[in-house]
Amino acid sequence: MRKFWQRLVETTRLMVGVKDYDTYVARRRRFNPEAKVMTKEEFFRYCQTARYSGKSANRCPC
Repeated sequence: MRKFWQRLVETTRLMVGVKDYDTYVARRRRFNPEAKVMTKEEFFRYCQTARYSGKSANRCPC
């Protein structure tokens, strides 16, 4: 049941344009371990800029 709620929260956040920081960190460490991981604040700012800047900055930071 806990996993269900976690997925529901994740899905809801994605629907409103808030990406999941924990998923970002896990993917970053798995596929590019030597690269710097953004802080939670940097990640949030990056996602907000990508969503609302009007430019094509919608590239995944992973």
